[in-house]
Amino acid sequence: EVQLVESGGGSVQAGGSLKLSCAASLDPWVSYSMGWFRQTPGKEREGVAVVESDGTATYADSVKGRFTISQDNTKEHLYLEMNNLKPEDSAMYYCAADRGWGLGLAPSEYKSWGQGTQVTVSS
Repeated sequence: EVQLVESGGGSVQAGGSLKLSCAASLDPWVSYSMGWFRQTPGKEREGVAVVESDGTATYADSVKGRFTISQDNTKEHLYLEMNNLKPEDSAMYYCAADRGWGLGLAPSEYKSWGQGTQVTVSS
């Protein structure tokens, strides 16, 4: 069973930075796509950044050049470094994972989810 636990959310002013972490318990014999997603009240969950088992990363256009997704060598931790944060980045951020490759930014492709961590950016 995949378990994901996010941390690192908080409140920052516009232009600031935060680094989210996701501790993952995964089957070491399986390749996973992993990613970060976000959701605000009344809106659908959206993909922010995903990384494949070979390290290939994909970003939403809205965060390109500002956010960086990464994993440690053990694949037990997933990170999202967020720079130059904007008020519109405020959301609950979720870590997600699923078996396979190339699942992309669509939340519907991922079966395992963490509980989320809140990011609030004030202007």
